[in-house]
Amino acid sequence: MNNTQLGVSEKSPLPPFSVRETRPVVSYSGTQQNELLAALPRHVLESLFEHLELVQLPFGKELFEYGSKLENVYFPTTAIISLLYVMEDGATTEIAVVGHEGVVGVSMFPGERAMCTAVVQSPGYGYRLKAQALRDAFNQGGALPQLLMRYNTALFAQMAQNAVGGRHSSIEQKLCRWLLDRLDRSPSNELKVTQEMISIMLGVRRESITAAAGKLQEDGLITYRRGNITVLDREGLERYAGECYKVAKTEYDRLLVDVAGC
Repeated sequence: MNNTQLGVSEKSPLPPFSVRETRPVVSYSGTQQNELLAALPRHVLESLFEHLELVQLPFGKELFEYGSKLENVYFPTTAIISLLYVMEDGATTEIAVVGHEGVVGVSMFPGERAMCTAVVQSPGYGYRLKAQALRDAFNQGGALPQLLMRYNTALFAQMAQNAVGGRHSSIEQKLCRWLLDRLDRSPSNELKVTQEMISIMLGVRRESITAAAGKLQEDGLITYRRGNITVLDREGLERYAGECYKVAKTEYDRLLVDVAGC
């Protein structure tokens, strides 16, 4: 899958960054931008410092594809990652989204293959960790295994709710939930995204997204201008999204609260 297929630009608005040229020293305060890393006991987190790398995650970057060996895991801080199911004909559907609350690429077993494709949807930064280093830390027991297993439960719950919502929701409801999922992981109410990208993520025709976005704009919930969506009424979006979003968010938040208490 390439950037053109995703409807995103090859260029990132972020400043150039090369791990080879300069590898920032990982700090405790910096890792607190990711909620999973922040939930680890300090001594456990600091034991991972020598393996963590702060990396730029630009638009459209494929972190891994379905069936590939999982070499790295990523803890996003400001980036947002889409987990996609890619069918044989190339069609895609987003099955989950991960931001500063989570991690992508977790594998507890050597040689395990990716069950989906992970693509950067919103550019930013994150911490990269070798999968083997995480497995070694996992095998030592303690807080880390509890944390990751609880988070995986939350992630699978999100996938299940997305599957249910995908079958029983209107295009407008799907779009509302998609926007809300991004707002939950974004510092502002402005989202830089094209209708083409949304149609790919939701697995529907672009014309359907255009019509749905127009309806939401008419109702005063959003404004849309050339790749930029501004949410004007979040509560209105939540009402429009219906029970599926509310149930999913309540369960997801509950599980993540438990994660913080591990």
